[in-house]
Amino acid sequence: MSVNTVNYEILTPLNFLDRAANYFEDKTAVVYGDTKFTYSQFFDRIQQFANGLKAKGIGKGDKVAFLCPNTPPLLEAHYAVPMVGASLVPINVRLSSREVSYILSHCEAKMVFVDNQFSELVTTIQDELKIDPIFVNICDVSNEQPLPGPEYESFLASSSKEPVQCAVEDERDVITINYTSGTTGRPKGVMYHHRGAYLNALGENIEFGLDFNSVYLWTLPMFHCNGWCFTWAVTATGGTHVCLRKVEPQTIFDLIDKENITHLCAAPTVLIALASHATEKGIKLDKKLEIMTAGAPPAPKIIEEMEETGANITQTYGLTEVYGPHTICTWNPEWNDLSVEERAKIKARQGIPYVHAHHLDVVEPNTMASIPRDGETIGEIVMRGNNVMLGYYKDSEATEKAFEGGWYHSGDLAIKHPNGYVQIMDRKKDIIVSGGENIATVEVENTIFMHPDVQEVAVVSTPDPKWGEVPKAFVTLKPDTNTSKEDIIDFCKQHLARFKAPKQVEFCDLPKTATGKIQKFKLREKEWQGKEKTVA
Repeated sequence: MSVNTVNYEILTPLNFLDRAANYFEDKTAVVYGDTKFTYSQFFDRIQQFANGLKAKGIGKGDKVAFLCPNTPPLLEAHYAVPMVGASLVPINVRLSSREVSYILSHCEAKMVFVDNQFSELVTTIQDELKIDPIFVNICDVSNEQPLPGPEYESFLASSSKEPVQCAVEDERDVITINYTSGTTGRPKGVMYHHRGAYLNALGENIEFGLDFNSVYLWTLPMFHCNGWCFTWAVTATGGTHVCLRKVEPQTIFDLIDKENITHLCAAPTVLIALASHATEKGIKLDKKLEIMTAGAPPAPKIIEEMEETGANITQTYGLTEVYGPHTICTWNPEWNDLSVEERAKIKARQGIPYVHAHHLDVVEPNTMASIPRDGETIGEIVMRGNNVMLGYYKDSEATEKAFEGGWYHSGDLAIKHPNGYVQIMDRKKDIIVSGGENIATVEVENTIFMHPDVQEVAVVSTPDPKWGEVPKAFVTLKPDTNTSKEDIIDFCKQHLARFKAPKQVEFCDLPKTATGKIQKFKLREKEWQGKEKTVA
């Protein structure tokens, strides 16, 4: 079938940049410290970037990797790299050199841009790389250029500002490859396409309420699901990106005030840090601030504490494989009259599908039959649609397994409430079956979070001679507190069925992934080392 350009256009988020530069040229696009770029300047820098890539021979199908925090170069790369038909590979700066080496070699990166603060991640593994890429040094914290190759600003300055013709020929071309954290094996490269990125960005704006006057603070890593596609979403509205090199609670609150921040996204670990800091310093916001959180189910207590500062928290849920958030806990005004605690419990639910991503279900994994909306039956969350990845790069076997039955299988177990709102109960591997009773670790964690002395918590199974397995809580206490293990157990027994209360408690710092998620598998492995887990 022929395509008529009168009524068809490729969906790509690169169109957002063209629109903003044409109609908002004098509007502030990017703020980074004392540096500010208008949309006209932002556009020119991206054209120079794209021309520089072309001059180095980068084109369709090539991979360009970035090791960079939330500074302007990585934001600019989200436009310049796909503009020449290449795919951007943003790498988590918290990974190990070994993981970085694997990713660079696996994706066969032709160019690698490295912020000099993180140069050791590359200089220590240069000799073992299976590729010979062109390096570019991003000299932000110092003038040091530890890698062979040009400095970023000089790379731009030496390139033409002439407009680059967008090389995207198919909206399902790969725009980015986002590697998972690799917590249980080697990182997998999740392939996003232009169509999905375009639609997901618009979905973020509709659901999170961004517009021309929005000022978005980059507390969420751009290397994580392309910043949940807000790298493109903010530009789509003509909003302002406020870049942030390092996430520190006081710096964030200072920027909220100085730059009149209206929106930010935060993983639960960041939300915990912000809530604790605000409580400790008695911080109250004097203007509206919208915060989106996702990454793991946040405890209602954390939402409650953060909203006491004056922020409004919106819970979303998704995975790298679906471009970030896929569901949102859309607020119903009928809930306004509920108690603070009850409102926080509802806000901790994962909610309903985004407006552009309505294909979501919770099913019985073996039959794929939808579970009832009874708030009790547990099933697996599955999704399909435009914002599901193309697949895992160079891994057809893992892709086929993930797409079994024509749906993407999340591995997350959830219930559906009578109003259809989804609530995660646990990951498949985290459910504890104790004496035949199912115990959702998330429920136990949320209860322990209610204890005023608890900073962070993770609950996993531990062997038990009578029940097969029982819950064990690993707890990080807030500074200057001395709650005992017995206090935590008794607190749970007061708020939960007694069989759900942890039988053991250990105070410690919790192991985390490079994106800040708690590595429960490490805690579980420690408990079961040398022992056979006989209970499913």
